[in-house]
Amino acid sequence: MPILSPDNGYWTVINVFRADSEENQNQLLSEMRQIVDAAAYDGWISSTVHSGQDKIGTANFIQWRKRDDLEQRYASDEFKHQIPLFAELTTWIRLLQTEVVYAQKLPALGTQVEITPNSDDYTVIEILSVEPEHLDELVEVLGKGREYLLDVPGYRSHSVLKGKALRGKLAEPVDGGFAVSYSQWDSKEAYDAFRTLPEKQQPVERRRTQSVLDSLVTDVEWNTYRVHHTRSAGA
Repeated sequence: MPILSPDNGYWTVINVFRADSEENQNQLLSEMRQIVDAAAYDGWISSTVHSGQDKIGTANFIQWRKRDDLEQRYASDEFKHQIPLFAELTTWIRLLQTEVVYAQKLPALGTQVEITPNSDDYTVIEILSVEPEHLDELVEVLGKGREYLLDVPGYRSHSVLKGKALRGKLAEPVDGGFAVSYSQWDSKEAYDAFRTLPEKQQPVERRRTQSVLDSLVTDVEWNTYRVHHTRSAGA
């Protein structure tokens, strides 16, 4: 199963899709599952399909051995054929190339951050845009600056991925810096309680961290997910 760790050195891609109907979301999940189950690309490590919860859409978390392997995939006729289909089913696409730079898990749950449909993780993916010169500071705040999450009821883990390259609706390059926060929770209720907690009731460390984020972040896109399907090389 996929492991989120800064130590494995994988080139990590998170493909995020938004759709305007549950029918299109279900078709996206079906198409993505077929691609994952047939995957046999050089350098491909794993793919994990997520089903959107709060907003209609999907996400595919993909690990590659290195960036060159991914670029060969993007250059293939198969990939170029798939882009129009996904464009028809979606209203918004982001292909996010990243590397994992931070991973934290509630100690009582183990040491490795795993992604698997065999767990009931309620997953949150946040895409935070920033001016490129502030990217390292943003990553630091999202990682060590959120260590207070260990004391939040229902929290399980969170990982930070540093943005390397971004493609948009039709897989064209998009300018700008970004980072991704990938967090796991016990339930929707636990995450909603954390997200909607009034500022005056928040601990000082959280308010301090949020103040820094507010000064750095230029845009935020987020959704919640359940892991739908996963497969790794050799499986």
